[in-house]
Amino acid sequence: IERKKTELYQELGLQARDLRFQHLVSISSRNNKIILRMEFLKAVITTEYLLILDYRNLHLEQWFLRELAPQLAGEGQLVTYSLPFEFRALEAILQHRISILQERLQYLQPHILETLEALVDPKLMSVDRSKLHVLLQNGKSLSELETDIKVFKEAILEILNEDELIEELCLTKPDSLQPPVEGTSRIDHAEEMELLLENYHRQAEDLANVARELRLLIDDSESVIFLNLDSHRNVMMRLNLQLTMGTFSISLFGLIGVAFGMNLESTFEDDAKIFWFVTGVMFLGSGLIWRRLLSFLGRHIEPSKPPSVCW
Repeated sequence: IERKKTELYQELGLQARDLRFQHLVSISSRNNKIILRMEFLKAVITTEYLLILDYRNLHLEQWFLRELAPQLAGEGQLVTYSLPFEFRALEAILQHRISILQERLQYLQPHILETLEALVDPKLMSVDRSKLHVLLQNGKSLSELETDIKVFKEAILEILNEDELIEELCLTKPDSLQPPVEGTSRIDHAEEMELLLENYHRQAEDLANVARELRLLIDDSESVIFLNLDSHRNVMMRLNLQLTMGTFSISLFGLIGVAFGMNLESTFEDDAKIFWFVTGVMFLGSGLIWRRLLSFLGRHIEPSKPPSVCW
């Protein structure tokens, strides 16, 4: 159906602020009607019908046909067929919301685990930047999901903490019901509404725990990645330092060759064996100095062994 806003407000007996399109999560009651805001999904529940505002922009037609109709007919997750219509309608909206959160989590979880497994592989000498980019995007999506789950939980918990709010959500009052059949007790609507909300709060808490475990796994994996990068960086720095020390050793004893290469005459030019002697001294001295520097490097850089403990 299509209605002008003013006509819809008057027909429902609500104010303009009650149906304002705000992208938040809230469950409230006004004028014996339940007003639900589940981010983009806005709905009004009465004792007789469920009104969803601007559903075409949300592409909810399949949900209407496959899930909503059976749930309103009394085939919901909880046994609500003996309860008034507003219970089934509220349950259908909450179930739709929790299903969306669950689908988002089920989509992110395998992608995150696969990316982390590829990044933490100890056989890799370098980190694939494309994998890091994917992990960054998945991490942002996980943060958004954690926020949505938290807001959903807080909206339900706000009602569970106030008995008056739970009573207001029970639109069908006990006085308007038929008297109970002899031998049976009247259903406590407030208690049933509390059980309904607690059920979806518990489901949201389970999703939050799974998302929290994924977040901790990402943080731990990032620590392992940084440790691997630091280890590879230390290897490269050590290799660079060894080569620098080797170059220094060769340059130090290369001064002898520089001295003999000058255009100055000495008595050594006439000796045929002096070339091999000087060359041998240069290589031997360079090797000894390099070994001494490596020994010094090993004593001051390699970690010391932990002390032995006697049991």
